[in-house]
Amino acid sequence: MPAIAESAEGFGGADAAQQALRQSALSKTAWRFLPVLTLAYVLNYLDRTSVGFAALTMNKDIGLTATEFGWGAGVLFAGYSVLEIPSNLALYRVGARRWVARIMITWGLAAAVTALVVGPLSFYLVRFLLGVAEAGFFPGVAFFLSAWFPAQYRARVLAWFLVAIPVSSLVGGPVSGLLLQMNGVLGLSGWQWMFIVEGLPASLVGVAVLAMLRDRPSEAHWLTAPERQALIAMLGEEQRERERHALLPALKDTRVLILAGVQFGFTLGSYGVGIWLPQILKEHGLSNLTVGFLSAIPYLFASIGMLVWAGYVDRTGRKIVNLTLACLLATLGLLLSVCFQALTPALIGLTIALVGVTSARAVFWTVPTRFLTGIAAAGGLAFINSVGTLGGFAGPFMVGWVKDATGSFIAGLLAMAAILAVTTALAAALRLVVRQE
Repeated sequence: MPAIAESAEGFGGADAAQQALRQSALSKTAWRFLPVLTLAYVLNYLDRTSVGFAALTMNKDIGLTATEFGWGAGVLFAGYSVLEIPSNLALYRVGARRWVARIMITWGLAAAVTALVVGPLSFYLVRFLLGVAEAGFFPGVAFFLSAWFPAQYRARVLAWFLVAIPVSSLVGGPVSGLLLQMNGVLGLSGWQWMFIVEGLPASLVGVAVLAMLRDRPSEAHWLTAPERQALIAMLGEEQRERERHALLPALKDTRVLILAGVQFGFTLGSYGVGIWLPQILKEHGLSNLTVGFLSAIPYLFASIGMLVWAGYVDRTGRKIVNLTLACLLATLGLLLSVCFQALTPALIGLTIALVGVTSARAVFWTVPTRFLTGIAAAGGLAFINSVGTLGGFAGPFMVGWVKDATGSFIAGLLAMAAILAVTTALAAALRLVVRQE
């Protein structure tokens, strides 16, 4: 994070004193925003995916089949997608600080309430409401960060934010495995404790977000007056270079539509693997606690891989090429995971796949913010995310349905590999329509 401003020199032809002010302003701003936002996203992703660990005991307790579990795990994204654009338009009107805090407080409560589900219908309802509560969080933060950090730093800024995804699974696997051991404490099942302990902290961090965030650089009281002016000037230079300002043209833009398809593909792979990874590992005869710790290994490598790859992309500027390569890597990893039945090579394949989809996500969100601004950015990012996030429904449901139909995870993993292959082709096609590569 401290290296966020290392390449500020030369931006806009600034002299040495101006460069120093810009570097100082960017570093201070990164240190103020990124820790709390990254923690928020750790909790966000954990509350989405910890259901995969709960399933190790919850499915039997409340009578869920693999198809029913996959539907419930994925229906969160239906609620999320339906309200994605309205949520981000509200954020644009009332300000990111208040709206992101509201999202976090309500999703934390909804995540904790999952402990009360008693069957398929209540499971579906609570997961849907969780998606409704957190709708707009990620594109809202992406829009917020694009208003504070110029494009040449955005891959690294987003990578530090998005590292929350693999970190949440890196930490969440062992923590969830340990919480499952609380079975019977105060009359609650281990999976109920897991939802309560992992859900409520999001509401508390929401209060911290309300205190830490500000909506615009002119309100950056942690900067000196010269640093504020340097940051405002730097962002103003970039603002004049962007293209799209109107909402409706942005939603019909070919680039926006292709990006939505790309995000659908890698999101499908991310959640298809992430939600089912605990049960895939469980088929090798491991204990729940061992599953929790072993599932952290792929995300350790995914965290490192994403940060290294994002830094490389910022240095080279070849965003679309690297997005395509990341999707290709994910495809090859899934294929490798089904070529061998032994635990170690299968886990290596899934690790490669998760490095690919996680890195693709970090590179991906630097592309639309290069040509969308203002309300077009708020609505356009939300549109891309609302369509793309449906992959979070399709992946878990598809794998669960195929598991019930075939008795194995192999066909589901192959189907995800095929979809990611199409995603790779879509990512490559972006070079034909995005001028700035």
